[in-house]
Amino acid sequence: MRVTDDQRADAMRREALKLHSENRGKLAIRSKVPLRDGRDLSLAYTPGVAEACKAIDVDPEAVFEYTNRGNLVAVVTDGSAVLGLGNIGPLGAYPVMEGKCILFKAFAGVDAMPLCLDTQDPDAIVETVVQTAPTFGAINLEDISAPRCFDIEEALIERLDIPVFHDDQHGTAVVAGAALKNAMRVAEKDLSEIRIVVNGAGAAGIATARLFLEMGVGDVVLCDLHGALYPGFDRIANPRQEEAAGFTNRSGLKGDLATVIRGVDVFVGLSAGGVVDRDMVASMADRAVVIAMANPVPEIYPDAALEAGALVVATGRSDFPNQINNVLAFPGILAGAMLVRARRITEAAKGAAAEAIADAVADEALAPDHIIPGVFDPGVAPRVAAAVAEAAIAEGIAARPVEGDTVAAIVREAAAAALK
Repeated sequence: MRVTDDQRADAMRREALKLHSENRGKLAIRSKVPLRDGRDLSLAYTPGVAEACKAIDVDPEAVFEYTNRGNLVAVVTDGSAVLGLGNIGPLGAYPVMEGKCILFKAFAGVDAMPLCLDTQDPDAIVETVVQTAPTFGAINLEDISAPRCFDIEEALIERLDIPVFHDDQHGTAVVAGAALKNAMRVAEKDLSEIRIVVNGAGAAGIATARLFLEMGVGDVVLCDLHGALYPGFDRIANPRQEEAAGFTNRSGLKGDLATVIRGVDVFVGLSAGGVVDRDMVASMADRAVVIAMANPVPEIYPDAALEAGALVVATGRSDFPNQINNVLAFPGILAGAMLVRARRITEAAKGAAAEAIADAVADEALAPDHIIPGVFDPGVAPRVAAAVAEAAIAEGIAARPVEGDTVAAIVREAAAAALK
């Protein structure tokens, strides 16, 4: 008997709800130290805990030695842009934030906890995170709608001395950057000579376009549903798009996606399913690359893009080759930043992370259907952490310089311990 898509979806729904219900969520807090007797209690709590308190009072930096602050991430959301579900609020977002936390732990040995805020006012979000920041070693912003997410991130970076990372923007950009680098190796094209169209001018699209240009791409045209962005375009939706129009589209192209995609080397989709057809891919340059990340339906399915002449196709789905998945980036990025106590995560660090992910695919393994490592490759997070740590040290923003090899070993061991 043939199983329909609806039946598969219903089976997945029931299995997912069963997992969440039987476990009462996906997170638990476990002690690192034993509590077997009175002595254990006197060391971990009173009176012994007072010694750690006094040491931190004398030297606030000692909090990173005597507590878990340096390995604890706040996963912060207001529930305004949750996956493909939209504005479902902080309670609806809670399962996603728990999921993010277990990814931090499983892939990089980083502890994380959800911080689901019952406000969608940017100033209130910023103030709340600032007030709670002494608990955490880093802040991961998640599923906050654009353009508010830009202002929230920038305000927090300005006010905090710990890393602030909006994964929907920068995690996506980093993994897309890694895929781009390796796709160009397969296509035998130089980054400085290619043209790219990024369709989707939201948070992820703008961040991806910016990182591509930082990587040395010749030109990036950023499109939204009204067409290519350029200075003076009367359909620009917000100041962030206006800013992006100023640093993208150096050729001054105008028109809809079908017009500006002609002759370009790479299409990157961060938009909606089905917006690209075979004719559009066929109009691209020879040895074209299509990175279609809309989920669950990509901008164009891989078989259609390949039949239309694309050399390399990537999507955001796990059931096709070349999955663009943020889990390749964010655990290692924040682990590396926290281990050297970086004050922020810079464009150089993001570029270094993209390089590290790309380099995880060996030359002999590189192929049109293998331009990006798999999400369960245990070598990725340690590589990324080391690259980010070294970038922070080189830029002089690391309070605790640690060699990259040491950072990689710490992350590798912590991730292995988390999976036991």
